[in-house]
This record gives sequence, C-alpha cells and structure tokens, in this order.
Amino acid sequence: MNQYEKYTKDPSETFGLASNLAGMLQPGDVICLEGDLGAGKTTFTKGLAQGLDIKKTVNSPTFTIIKEYRGRLPLYHMDVYRVADSCEDLGFDEYFEGEGVTVVEWAHLIEEQLPEELLTIFLYHEGPEKRKIVFVPKGNRYEQLCKEIFLNDHTSD
Repeated sequence: MNQYEKYTKDPSETFGLASNLAGMLQPGDVICLEGDLGAGKTTFTKGLAQGLDIKKTVNSPTFTIIKEYRGRLPLYHMDVYRVADSCEDLGFDEYFEGEGVTVVEWAHLIEEQLPEELLTIFLYHEGPEKRKIVFVPKGNRYEQLCKEIFLNDHTSD
C-alpha cells in the first residue's frame, strides 16, 4: 500500500493542503483523520470546509459525535473518540454512502464500520507548529486522489 508524506511548517499550510484536497473531493468520499492529540485534525477539517465553500464555523464535534455543514458538497464531520461501543449502530453507513464528504476523527475506533475504500490521513507533531502529514489511500479512487493532490500541491516542503 502506497503512502504519501508532506511536511507543513505551520497551521496555515496544513489548512491550505486540506483546502486543496477539498477541491478534488466527490460525493461519498471518506477521509479518516488519525494522529497526535493537538496535531491539527480540526485545522485540517476546517481547511476541507473552506475548500468545500462552507461558510459556517467548523469546530470539533467531540460531544455531539457528528456535525453537518452545507457547502458545494455537504461535509459530515465525525469525532468518534467518545463512542463507547464500536459495534453500536449509529448509522454511520448512511453518511459514508451519502451525498457529501465524511471526515472521521479517531476512525480506528470504528474500524469495522468503515467502508473498504477510504483515505486515512495521519498528522504528527514535528515541532511546535511543523507537522508531518501522511496520506494512506485504500482503493484506486484514493490512490489517484493522492497522486493528484501531491502533484498539484504548492505548499512548501
């Protein structure tokens, strides 16, 4: 399985990388965000929201589990950190198969409910503001998406 790495020097570059990715997303796309606490998962999601032309302020749905935003495509933002039973049926599949883009923070906690094809993005601290961002595609759609985002990415290395 291929993986793609990118380093960003500050939150604005992380935001920009996500915004660029959003321009390539389609209905039904699933993005899983993993990594260090405070490494920028919500910043990344805010960048996706901007790239999807969402005007509403995006924040972490930690206590509500799912927040929905309307833009060029709907954005379904999930934070499953507090989901007690990973086998509990919360209707996630309706979002994964929906008309929007689904972003799942802490996705490993509901791994058995995730679709087979998706894009997992790991965010790691590399310093106070620098981040290592690793894209791991599962499926041809996401492999092609990664190739395109890294070919067209203009943030500095």
